Amino acid sequence: MDVTGAPAVKVVPPGGGESVPIPGFGAVFKLYGRDNGGEVAIVEHPFAVGAITAPHRHTREDEHSLVLEGQIGFRSDADEVVLGPGGYITKPRGQVHAMWNAGAVPGRIVEVITPGGFEHYFRELGELLTSHAQEPGSGIDLHESPEFMQLAVKYGLTYHDPDWLDDVVARYGLTRPTH
Repeated sequence: MDVTGAPAVKVVPPGGGESVPIPGFGAVFKLYGRDNGGEVAIVEHPFAVGAITAPHRHTREDEHSLVLEGQIGFRSDADEVVLGPGGYITKPRGQVHAMWNAGAVPGRIVEVITPGGFEHYFRELGELLTSHAQEPGSGIDLHESPEFMQLAVKYGLTYHDPDWLDDVVARYGLTRPTH
């Protein structure tokens, strides 16, 4: 087999990878799409107790999640499930979905994103939130932020307020997302 041009071996030791803080959950970059011709990216997300991602729809990527720690809830269109360590779910592009910490202890997932490239959204989102946190009033209303909306458009994301969101927030005692 000809391996000329094959990607280099990529090693990330336990606990390794660059981190970006995002309120409620973070992003730890394990594999960038640039490391493998854009085929796949792998990002680890720690979830604080009470955290939920804003419901959103990807137009370009599928996300495949593996729960490492805690109890993580997933909703993708009409399908809802809570998974513990070892549980796996695919969230196909085109479906509105959200993820949340459904338990009483911090959780953690590995997200495999196909194709790669979307991992850069997390870095840019973290930078945007950090830059606005340093402004007077310390925070950003993402509904009103042109920078946030431009970032979503750049990465083919749309944010939604589905009818199931308030129910999920109430059932799990979550903090409603701001965007």
